[in-house]
Amino acid sequence: MITPAFELSQDPDFLTITIKVPYARISEFDVYFDGEDFKFYAKPYFLRLTLPGRIVEDGREKASYNTDKGIFTIQLPKEIPGQYFDGLDMLTALLAPKKARSAKPLVEEIGNSAELADEEEEEEEFDWEIEQTPYQETVESTLHLQCSYGFGNLKSGVFQRLQDELSDVIDLKDPDSTPVKERRQKRLAAEAAKFDPDHYLADFFEDEAIQLVLKYKPWWVDAYEKKMASQEGSHQEQESQTTFVVFSEEEREQLRKFTNKSYLLDKRTCHQVYLSLVDILLAYCYEVRVTGGEKNVESPWSIRKLSATLCWLETFSSVPDVLVSFGRRVLCYPLYRHFRLVTCAFSDAAMVLQLGKSAVLKCLLDIHKIFRENDPAYILNDLYISDYCIWIQKTKSKKLAALGESLQQAKITKAHLGFELEELETAAVLVQEEESELKAAGAVSKQQLPSSELETSDSEESSSTSSSETEGSDSDEQESSTSEDGKINSLQGTLQEKRTAPLIDCNGLRRETNTLTLDLSNEKSKAPLQSTSVPGKLIEELGKQMQTAIKLSEQPEGLAATSYPALQEKGANCAAEPKILSQDPAGKVNTLDVSSCRNPLLFLDCTNED
Repeated sequence: MITPAFELSQDPDFLTITIKVPYARISEFDVYFDGEDFKFYAKPYFLRLTLPGRIVEDGREKASYNTDKGIFTIQLPKEIPGQYFDGLDMLTALLAPKKARSAKPLVEEIGNSAELADEEEEEEEFDWEIEQTPYQETVESTLHLQCSYGFGNLKSGVFQRLQDELSDVIDLKDPDSTPVKERRQKRLAAEAAKFDPDHYLADFFEDEAIQLVLKYKPWWVDAYEKKMASQEGSHQEQESQTTFVVFSEEEREQLRKFTNKSYLLDKRTCHQVYLSLVDILLAYCYEVRVTGGEKNVESPWSIRKLSATLCWLETFSSVPDVLVSFGRRVLCYPLYRHFRLVTCAFSDAAMVLQLGKSAVLKCLLDIHKIFRENDPAYILNDLYISDYCIWIQKTKSKKLAALGESLQQAKITKAHLGFELEELETAAVLVQEEESELKAAGAVSKQQLPSSELETSDSEESSSTSSSETEGSDSDEQESSTSEDGKINSLQGTLQEKRTAPLIDCNGLRRETNTLTLDLSNEKSKAPLQSTSVPGKLIEELGKQMQTAIKLSEQPEGLAATSYPALQEKGANCAAEPKILSQDPAGKVNTLDVSSCRNPLLFLDCTNED
């Protein structure tokens, strides 16, 4: 027989069951319902449901069939009008027969109903923050019994036949012989070795991508906001839970494929199951937020790596224990390692739990699909996820909401994670401040560098010029000091007498009132030379700057004499023709000749009259 696709909905007076049977024989079908039992038969389909509330047959029931779509729609009246049927979207739980839903252990302690009610109430008000002492295994039990793991620690010996795929699924080596206490010690050691301070500090300072991740809103954020808004105006909390969490057709098909079964868990094991559920939800919420709701090839690895339950087959005893484990793994393994992502995952998981078992089941179904499509991760579906998908449908949403509230109230700081994060951040901030100060000082020096470079270049040019002049003056001084002392002395008197004379210009040689300047036709620069009280130095400077040698020679008679003002012509004319400087009474004329050879400045002796 084939179990058909079906959906259930309700209004205050009726329960509506929609059954899709495209290949059924319409002439042969049968419907039976009484109390909580409902049965439908249309060859080759058969559907049996155990309803969460009672229905009656009072003549108001209706049934219709859409031939185009092959859908039966059956409306059944409720025994108590206005009653709300909880868990209509838990399809796997509805498929279970009534006797399986109320399965009890073969041996049980018989007590009065008051004691049983008190025990149930105590379970509802369980304090998730209490630190519980885990079961301590003895040496004999460790040697003779295999270690258990999986959902409710109900499985063992699974990895003995899966050694080849073991390393691709979990980090724990030889889980069948490793007790719980040793698993935790090995996990903490592996996390301490994996933690990278550089990666953490890089995400701490450069958090642009992380800020975008924090701004993303998964589907449960809107559903939670709508739920809170509806609760403010109405106290019907259960109706709001089913209104904002809707399963897709693919998810309903997943629920129909699960084989329903019951789980007999003691109180301690039941608490461990709840806490491991929180651990798995935290890893899933982190992955959804980081990927923006779009799964990728790294999603199976990320979910199982962030969950110590899936990666190390870990069990927990309190909510803070779960949060610390998840926070450490977030800072060690994924791409984005930031403490804000840890606290954001806490908030997301708390919202999912407060939305009720429908939201939790929707997340588990998505995890189941992710692992089913990944080759080695399907083992985790067999160990944990499939059982969680079946078990969560029979839990109470109030208990999940209480767990979500305790998750919101739990306070985890960076110091609890054990990686000295605050010390690392403080040291990194100090280093960053020092680097910023150095950069600021370098920027100021760069701004001052152009003017200082100009001054340096000018000083270098002036020093090079003065050095060259000094070298030339030294050589000229050595050549002319011994032979020209008398001639320089005679010229000294003439220069002192002519200090107020008009400007004389011949071949680049100028003399003003207090300044004697040398202009060179083939040079671009002019060097002003002050006429000091020591004429010898002035003559030496003139000799150093001249590149065209000036030679005083004696010319033959007959040349016309000229005065000093007649010599005010351009340097090119002076160089082309000899100029008459003076004429003595004997008839000899002293002329100024320009020679192409570079020779020192030579002055001939002349009389006082000249």
